[in-house]
Amino acid sequence: MKVSRSAYYAWLKRPVKIITAEQLNLYRMAKHFFEKSRNSLGYRELRKKLRREGFNVSDYGVQKLMATLGLVVTQRVAYKVTTKRKHSDAVADNLLNQNFNPVAPNQVWAGDVTYLRTGEGWMYLAIVMDLYSRRIVGWHIDKRMTTDLVSKAMMKAYNLRQPPKGLVFHSDRGSQYTSKHYRKLLANFGIRASMGDVGACWDNAVVERFFGSLKHDWLLKIPQPTREHMRNDVTAYMRYYNLERLHTANGDLSPIEYEQSSLRKVS
Repeated sequence: MKVSRSAYYAWLKRPVKIITAEQLNLYRMAKHFFEKSRNSLGYRELRKKLRREGFNVSDYGVQKLMATLGLVVTQRVAYKVTTKRKHSDAVADNLLNQNFNPVAPNQVWAGDVTYLRTGEGWMYLAIVMDLYSRRIVGWHIDKRMTTDLVSKAMMKAYNLRQPPKGLVFHSDRGSQYTSKHYRKLLANFGIRASMGDVGACWDNAVVERFFGSLKHDWLLKIPQPTREHMRNDVTAYMRYYNLERLHTANGDLSPIEYEQSSLRKVS
């Protein structure tokens, strides 16, 4: 073992470090939250989770805890591809102007499309987010990126929320969103279209951050061999994101918790 005799006897005499039941529970809970997030929770987010469970821990304490347990955040670099609109399609005005904080649900929604790579080829995901709570209220994934992709995401959102007329939907100027078919769909739902400027990624920054979390914190952590596997994994993340992922903008509540707390305040 290449250990000296003196070192061995010193080790024998050293007292065993005793871990209390509370500390052991803390270790187990920290590992549970970290693994559930696919190794994506930093110390600040992990501290919030632990404090919600009744553990009185500081930022420094969680940093030491993560080091002790070997909890290291892993990141993967994602890719981004954009689409261009047809020049014959109309462009809506920018009604949002980077105001990402409406005061009630179903006032402003935002959406976009992203590319997802699998072992069988590409898949495309369209989402609709309610900017009030950051909740994903509609989404659709398919192996083709068409107007039908974004239309189905919007129809799912509309059927779930039944928003009042006048709601604003903000997107980029991609060909799917500027198409006549999609503009007619929004008009039938009584939804007003809003579009960001060309090349201004910050015009839809909240949705971009969601896609970053989806890829960096979840999808790229494990192999995605098939389209069916990707579909199931996206479904799992949508559930985790809406129900469990804490948001600073929501007062450290998940999107669904934030909406429920708002309803309680009103009632």
